[in-house]
Amino acid sequence: MAKPELVYGIHTVEALLHQHPESVLEVFILLTRDDNRLHVIENLAKRHGISLQSTSRDKLDQMSGSPQHQGVAARTRPLPVQGDSELMTLVEGLQVPPLLLVLDNITDPHNLGACLRTAEAVGVHGVVAPKDRAAGLTPVARKTASGAAEVLPFFQVTNLARTLGQLADAGVWRVGTTLTPEAKSLYEIKLTGPMAIVMGAEGAGMRRLTRENCDELAFIPMVGSVQSLNVSVATGVALYEAYRQRTR
Repeated sequence: MAKPELVYGIHTVEALLHQHPESVLEVFILLTRDDNRLHVIENLAKRHGISLQSTSRDKLDQMSGSPQHQGVAARTRPLPVQGDSELMTLVEGLQVPPLLLVLDNITDPHNLGACLRTAEAVGVHGVVAPKDRAAGLTPVARKTASGAAEVLPFFQVTNLARTLGQLADAGVWRVGTTLTPEAKSLYEIKLTGPMAIVMGAEGAGMRRLTRENCDELAFIPMVGSVQSLNVSVATGVALYEAYRQRTR
């Protein structure tokens, strides 16, 4: 049996209680904090018969490994990891053209969480990342995602290049972001229809095999002196351009 995990943050714990209450073993709430949002969490836990524990700030800080817990944490069973087969089931079962976000070489859990939060906001159907050498759904990523990690399908795949090939076979157009000479401006590329937007890490960008498995390459026009954006910011720009095109 997998070892229980600890997640924290008001939006994260509330989303978990709404979406996956069966995975929550115990909820810990700050003894001295009187907050209506915490009362909502208390009521949800009671409704699902989940144990509630009042605890001190020092204890919550220690449990969470961070003072950014917002007065609540939960001990949970890890949710099953979804991979290639679950991703293809999702793509084939959608009644609308899929919009996917693919993250290559993203190792910072804060960046992953921020990308998930934006992806959920614009209606992305799923986020794909490599299983190895990449950030996973750690407590930090979940807290940064502010509840999006609990509602947005997240797929960890063994071979990202192979997965991109499978998506191509399913009719998904793959647009990768890069600063190479052959790239076009993001605003010149059609982002409607079945689509996977592929983002690479700052500096290194997408790996070679990932880039070679893209149908089209795009860059984000910039007029300032800085040469790149944080990957979570760049992801927001790309996803909102896709959202604009797909909803106009």
